[in-house]
Amino acid sequence: MLDSIDIARAAISLAITPNRAAEEKYIGVLAGSNIKGAAVDIGGDIVNSIHVVIERAILASRKAGITKECHVQDGAIAGAAREAVAQIATKAIGLNGGGKIAVCRQEEHLSVCIFMSIGLLHLNEVVIGLGHRSIPND
Repeated sequence: MLDSIDIARAAISLAITPNRAAEEKYIGVLAGSNIKGAAVDIGGDIVNSIHVVIERAILASRKAGITKECHVQDGAIAGAAREAVAQIATKAIGLNGGGKIAVCRQEEHLSVCIFMSIGLLHLNEVVIGLGHRSIPND
């Protein structure tokens, strides 16, 4: 079993994959280490659509079989996603962004990572946010 820091590394690595093909390949690599992973693109005005970011993380994790539909697991994803958004929110105020949110889990360790470019025209800032929660094994 890996530690929480290893699952956080996996979420960061998945979030920074450059394209869908690399993302799918890395999810396969993670599966070989008994880590479930999912990623989904996000974009727009992040600060005013925090609920959308959280919903996308929840839906992506359910679709990938990382979590199931129950308030404990949904709450863990929502909390970790909200923590990740909070870490990037100050740089995102008044600007648009585009990037990816990744969710990784092994047993009780769950990490959510947001990696994105935020800015105006070609004046972009690259940001990363990370949240972690512990949830009971299935």
